[in-house]
Amino acid sequence: MIESRGIKVYVDPMSTRYLAGSEVDFVDNQMLGAGFAIRNPNVKSSCGCGQSHQF
Repeated sequence: MIESRGIKVYVDPMSTRYLAGSEVDFVDNQMLGAGFAIRNPNVKSSCGCGQSHQF
C-alpha cells in the first residue's frame, strides 16, 4: 500500500518495481471521458492507444 495526501493505493508486490516514481491523476476529458492517467517515468515506449508499454 502506498499513501499520499490521504489517498491509499494498493499495488501488488510484483508491480511495485514497474510503478516506482509514477504519478496517478484523475482526468476528465470531454472527448475521451473521465478516468485515471498514470505518468510513469520508467516507460521506454508505448503504443498510441496507451494500453501497451515497454519497460
